[in-house]
Amino acid sequence: MASTKGTVVVTGASNGFGRLAAELFVRDGWRTFATMRESTGRNAKAAAELRSLGAEVVELDVTSDASVDAAAATIHAAAGSVDVLVNNAGNAYMGITEAFTPAAAERQFATNVIGPLRVNRAFLGGMREQRRGLVIYVSSVVGRLAIPFMGIYAASKWALEVLAESSSYELRPFGVEVAIVQPGAYETNVIASMTAADDTARVAAYGDVAKIFDQLGAGLAASAKERSAGEVAQAILALANAPDGTRPLRTVVGGNAEVEQINARTAPLERAVLESFGLSALLGPEPALAGQN
Repeated sequence: MASTKGTVVVTGASNGFGRLAAELFVRDGWRTFATMRESTGRNAKAAAELRSLGAEVVELDVTSDASVDAAAATIHAAAGSVDVLVNNAGNAYMGITEAFTPAAAERQFATNVIGPLRVNRAFLGGMREQRRGLVIYVSSVVGRLAIPFMGIYAASKWALEVLAESSSYELRPFGVEVAIVQPGAYETNVIASMTAADDTARVAAYGDVAKIFDQLGAGLAASAKERSAGEVAQAILALANAPDGTRPLRTVVGGNAEVEQINARTAPLERAVLESFGLSALLGPEPALAGQN
C-alpha cells in the first residue's frame, strides 16, 4: 500500500481514541496499522470497517508477549520500519482504592503500563536504527492529579507518564521523540467499560463514603458530553505531522487549564534536577508545552 506520509501503528484501535486516530491517519495519507484484540471475534465489525477505509488490521494484545511479537513481525515484514507508534490501548479501574485486590491492581498495570513497555520493546529497535521516529502515549489529565476513587487508574497513568518521560531523555540521542497526550473526560469505551473494585465487602465497609463515587461518575459523564473524542484523535495526528524537534512533551486536550499549569511549572524543576545529576547531555533544548482546549 502506497503512503505519502509514513507508517503508523496504533494500539487499541477497535474503539475510542484509537479507532478515531486510525481513521484520521488513513485519511491523511499514512500507512496505518490498526491493532486490536479479537479482530476476528467481538471486534470483527470494527476491523472490517477500518479495512474498508484502507487501514491494515493486525491482531495485538498488549498483555501478551507472544501476541505483541507476532504483530510486530507481521508489521515489520509488511512495511519495514515504523515512523510513529501510538500507545493508546488502555482500560480504567475506578472505585475505593483499598477495595481493589492486588490481583486487580496488577491487571490494571498489566494493560496501562506493562503493555506500552512491551509494545515499545517490539518497535523501538527499528526506530533507533533509523535514528528517527515518534512514540505517542495516550495518558490522561489524572496522570498529573490525585483524585479520590481513581487511585488505581491514576497510579497507572502516573506510571505511564514516568515511563514515557524517562524514555524521552534516553531516546533523544537516537533522534526518536516522545509525546504524551493528556485527555480530559470524554465519552469513550474506557469509561463505559470501567472496572469497579472487586472486594465488595471492603466497599461496603466505607458506607456513605463509597456513595460519593457516584457523584464522581456523574461529574465525569457530564463533562464528557461537552466534548468530542475526535479532539484527541486530531491532537494525535497533529503531533505526528509536526516537524521533528517542535513537538511538546505533553499536550493537554479538552480544557483542564490546571493541568497545563502543572506541566508548565514542573518542567523547569525537573530539568534542574536532571542537570544537578549530571544528565545535561540528554536534555536538549528547553521543552515546549502545549494545551488544546
